Amino acid sequence: MEMTGEQLIPLPQAEVWRGLIDPEVLKASIPGCEAIEKIADNEYKVELTAAIGPVKAKFKGKLVLSDIKAPNSYSLAFEGSGGAAGFAKGGAQVSLSPEGRGTRLRYSAKAIVGGKLAQVGSRLIDGVAAKTADDFFANFKATLAPQAAAAEAAVAIEEARARGGINPLWIVAGVIAAMLVISWLLGAPHYIS
Repeated sequence: MEMTGEQLIPLPQAEVWRGLIDPEVLKASIPGCEAIEKIADNEYKVELTAAIGPVKAKFKGKLVLSDIKAPNSYSLAFEGSGGAAGFAKGGAQVSLSPEGRGTRLRYSAKAIVGGKLAQVGSRLIDGVAAKTADDFFANFKATLAPQAAAAEAAVAIEEARARGGINPLWIVAGVIAAMLVISWLLGAPHYIS
């Protein structure tokens, strides 16, 4: 299996880099991750639970970072075993570059799976891998900078205002109105005659 992708993360490159090497950020970002423990320089023990179709297992393995060029890129190698469910091993290259006020993260990964995992079919494995990557980036952005979405919105509003297109007071009024409607729907009993 091979996979490539990229994400624009609305944070400076140094902050994104710190997140990519912080075990706690990675633990919170990797779907199903239960533990990441540093066992040596650039080497980590990893435990996670994963499900691919009917096969669900707890995997234990290690992750090794190499070819580190802070804060621009690194390579990683991983291998893990899920007991009777099978094994997975592979590697990835990750690179960062500044883009506007954010950071462009690019990756390419290759993996090999064996055992029961290999029997579920490559189409299912590819789909799960793509969803896992999407979930990782959503979690990574939320963990690294909960204000990232607010920062993106503030930049968009400021740019629109600079062009003379949007009055931010209307956006604030719209958000307040939406919050009032939601609280009314959630909090008040409603009767239909």
